[in-house]
Amino acid sequence: MAKRENYNELYLFMQVVREGSFTAAAQRLGLAQSGISRSIRELEERLGVQLLVRTTRKLSVTQAGEQLYRTVESGFDALDMGLATLAHYRQTPSGTVRINASQHAIDKVLLPKLAMFKQRYPDIRLELISESRFVDIIEERFDAGVRLGSDVGHGMVAVRISPDMEMVVVGTPEHFRRYGFPQTPADLVVHPCIAYQFGDGSLYAWELNDDGKKITHRPQGQWAFADSYMEAKAARLGLGLAYVPEELVADDLVQGSLIRVLQRYSQRLDGSFLYYPHRNVSPALRIVIETLKMDINR
Repeated sequence: MAKRENYNELYLFMQVVREGSFTAAAQRLGLAQSGISRSIRELEERLGVQLLVRTTRKLSVTQAGEQLYRTVESGFDALDMGLATLAHYRQTPSGTVRINASQHAIDKVLLPKLAMFKQRYPDIRLELISESRFVDIIEERFDAGVRLGSDVGHGMVAVRISPDMEMVVVGTPEHFRRYGFPQTPADLVVHPCIAYQFGDGSLYAWELNDDGKKITHRPQGQWAFADSYMEAKAARLGLGLAYVPEELVADDLVQGSLIRVLQRYSQRLDGSFLYYPHRNVSPALRIVIETLKMDINR
């Protein structure tokens, strides 16, 4: 078997056979014909077989030479393809980007904006994992996380990826026929309310706004969910009032299957922010960040 340092001679041999003469190969490679001839002779001596038959009129290839030529050609073709693939990786970002986010953020922000990766960045694999609890993205091997507001841990960068979010208090017409329409947040005490429960078991206290003063209402009722979508669904089923992002129930409000109340008291919450460790941002994550932060109208 030829040693690794003889690959140059194998390459010269391949070029001589391809060009059909030492002279043509020398011209193509910009080398001296005598040097190429000597290299091929040394290659034949080392392998112990004759590869080429030299006559004054033409150059012919022996059976052993033909066999070697096919082997060498396929080997160099594979090398060329491998190098071309590296260039492709340099030009086309690839790899996996793993993001932790709520179902709401995945559905309304991440999926719509990242769907274009199917055509533009097919080598980037996206893992969008939904959990209601606050996750340590470093410990649990996420590249990035999404949360409402820009307040993130030490050493993290936060990038806004959606506008502020309008919250709405909604219920079914049947609910209001039974319990009446609340005129102020204080009236909520007589209404069954659907709760949002965090991963640690605590309930989200509804944050409302009364002439610039922040007030909270602790929902009392039969139902608690760890997902805004399920809160909205429970409200549609008439299980109580829900306080959810407007975009989750926009169609219901248009159709009249849900009715909004206490509009002047509703809060606008900070939009979604993508956060990630400030070091070691992969090319694939960099493209995700740039794509998500485009076109933010605050």
